[in-house]
Amino acid sequence: MILRRLITLVICTTAFLSTFAQISNAVISGVVRHEQTKELLPYVNIVVTDSDDSFLTGTITNEKGIFTIEGLSTGDFSLKVSFMGFAEQTIPFHVGRLNNFLNLGNISLVESATQLDELTVTATRMEVASAMDKKTFAIEDNISQQGGSVLQVMQNLPGVTIDRDGKIFLRGSDKVTILIDGKQTAITGMGSQSGLDNIPASAIGTVEIINNPSAKYDASGMAGIINIVFKKDQEFGWNGKAGITLGVGALAEKEPNMAGIRKQYSYTQKVNPSFSANYKQEKTNFFVQADMLYHHQMMKNEFTLRTYENGDVVNQQFLENRKQPIYNIKAGVDYNPNKRNTFTFSALFNYREYTDLGDIPYDDMDGNRLRLWQYYENEVNQTLFATVTHKHSFNQPGHSLTSSFNYSFRRKDEIFNFTNQLYNPDKTGTDTTGLVADEHIFDLTVDYSKPLKTGRLEVGTKQRARNFPNDIYFKPGTNSILDPGLSGSAEYREWLSAVYGTYIYEHKKFELEAGLRVEYANVDYLVDPNHTVYESTGFDYIDPFPSVRATWLMSDNSRMSVFYNRRVDRPEEKQLRTFPSYASPEILAMGNPNLQPQFTQSVELGFRQSWNGGYLYTAAYHRMSTDILTKIITEVNGSNLLAEVDQNADKGQYTGIELVLNQQLGSKIRLNANGNVYRNSIGAFSIVNAYPNNVSFSAEKQSIVAGNAKLNIIAKVLKDTEFQITGIYLAPDIIPQGKILARYSIDAGLTKTIQNGKGEIFINASDILNTLVMRYEIEGETFNLVSDDYYETQVIRVGYQYRF
Repeated sequence: MILRRLITLVICTTAFLSTFAQISNAVISGVVRHEQTKELLPYVNIVVTDSDDSFLTGTITNEKGIFTIEGLSTGDFSLKVSFMGFAEQTIPFHVGRLNNFLNLGNISLVESATQLDELTVTATRMEVASAMDKKTFAIEDNISQQGGSVLQVMQNLPGVTIDRDGKIFLRGSDKVTILIDGKQTAITGMGSQSGLDNIPASAIGTVEIINNPSAKYDASGMAGIINIVFKKDQEFGWNGKAGITLGVGALAEKEPNMAGIRKQYSYTQKVNPSFSANYKQEKTNFFVQADMLYHHQMMKNEFTLRTYENGDVVNQQFLENRKQPIYNIKAGVDYNPNKRNTFTFSALFNYREYTDLGDIPYDDMDGNRLRLWQYYENEVNQTLFATVTHKHSFNQPGHSLTSSFNYSFRRKDEIFNFTNQLYNPDKTGTDTTGLVADEHIFDLTVDYSKPLKTGRLEVGTKQRARNFPNDIYFKPGTNSILDPGLSGSAEYREWLSAVYGTYIYEHKKFELEAGLRVEYANVDYLVDPNHTVYESTGFDYIDPFPSVRATWLMSDNSRMSVFYNRRVDRPEEKQLRTFPSYASPEILAMGNPNLQPQFTQSVELGFRQSWNGGYLYTAAYHRMSTDILTKIITEVNGSNLLAEVDQNADKGQYTGIELVLNQQLGSKIRLNANGNVYRNSIGAFSIVNAYPNNVSFSAEKQSIVAGNAKLNIIAKVLKDTEFQITGIYLAPDIIPQGKILARYSIDAGLTKTIQNGKGEIFINASDILNTLVMRYEIEGETFNLVSDDYYETQVIRVGYQYRF
């Protein structure tokens, strides 16, 4: 019933279907044998002709009777096999869209005039535009965000939104798995979203958005997967690129400070030098890349009004100014000892340190100062990610076995000093907290791929062990407010084991990709035995995660696809963490080791129609989730203090439509418009926050129609000069305890190619009108909370880069 409604909904919103890019480099192969003796026949003539019987290309079999022909595009062809003393064979075949490789199998020649029956073969390719399961975006095409971080670049991509904490949302959900070069690393929190603002965009080549991952991918990420691909050249000899970007942010004040605190950062400086080099020879390819991003930034400028049922009102401002250097260096080598084997050795090191100065004043409804909280925080994160990959290619093109071993290490060292000035009674307190944590991840994957006459078979396995011990210490000062029963040690332990299989089949007008991933996960969270709230616990499961894609090729220029998959979102270590954060002392944030995984089933129907100069992509989707992972705020012991604790809500559903229109307007203007409208429904639920003392909270069922729209225009304004302007609008949405209000912004950029195409200069500006403000409304059992965050969003950058 749901699927039928989705089909009706999409057909009513689009008048045409979609087209896809043609394959331009398909590879066909096969083996020629003697019919009677089965002997391999060397030096047999192989010729490919088109539908008009015109010669296109040819080759001969090698000493083992094997032939390979490259460079074929999508279409119908004939393969003619001839050898002196044998009857010529003609084999028609079709090159489709799912596979790069087509295996014609054994071709037998007979020593007579008798012809063999014709063999019809379909070859297809998993190609971005055709499969509709992945969108790929080049970072260098995003002129308005060059010189920023990866997180800033992503906010301009179709279907992607960013919240006030830097979390990425795909189609309204923040359950997104982040990969780097196709792998989970500690840099991004082992697939979660931490650290994305610490990766310079200058280090990245492309960003892939995978809304419907196949069984080959890890089962986590209900909304999909974002794969960040680092730059890596493949040209022979020496080549590379060097660049520098300078910027300034917070050019205008959005909202003035409350009295008696430090100034907001303004005219914040940004510096981002970058360098990459590549040296490729016949058997080796050496690559290195280095980036530094140093910036000042006003991370938070949040004004919150809390109103309690007893009549109390607390007005507060949360100002956080940050200084931060970030360093990235990646180096490695590809080694090809022979044409059948390739080894890749690479390492990525990320160093980021930030120093935060925070001010949080608290006033009553008459403007009288109740409290002033000020802090100094210094955090150092060092991450190393090393990988060794081996790919063995069998004689048949596309037939391969790839194995990869990855090790990721992250050390986090944090110190937090704060001063607590109370005005009634008049007293001052000082305290210090610290956190030291080392994370170790061992990851082994094996992937096997074999082309078939009608598609491809893929099987593989993944094994992962992860250990993440934490040690938090409290050093109470005078008039301390710290709760010593919440300090101590904790340890996150994870073991994951998965196997998968995927079969891809293609007929001339039909494609099917069906896969199953079976995954076992065991997570233990060991809590300090002296902890006053939580005890050691964990979760485990062994579950199947199927994925299906069926595609109908309705013409050479259009197709329709239906997707189904089941996915899981495991609680992150930070969500389980039993230590409170004192960054905002009257709204303490804490994890919950009793969290359970969130499971989601989704269906999607997609269309795509292309024409000269553009295309329209349409998708309708429905997602059903259980045990929704969220945060719930409750009061502390009848006081005006609040606690924000991670919880599992009940069920939720997303039903929506996404549209992407790309059109060339004349010879100088290209337009890209993206719209996403969805209905977000959250079921009624009740929870109990264990901290501080089993506080209950209940919410009724709620729903809203939300969405977002983005318009991107790129124009050639002068010779070798392009101008880009991007507008973003995000409609109001709901969360399990309240709602997010609407917001919008405009970005623009200008780039010019110089020095015979080797150099490029650019200038861009984000949030030109300084309008982007994050607004939340939260409803508790005994209070209401309204929050407006005027954090830094307006930045102007200029840059230069040179290719050599």
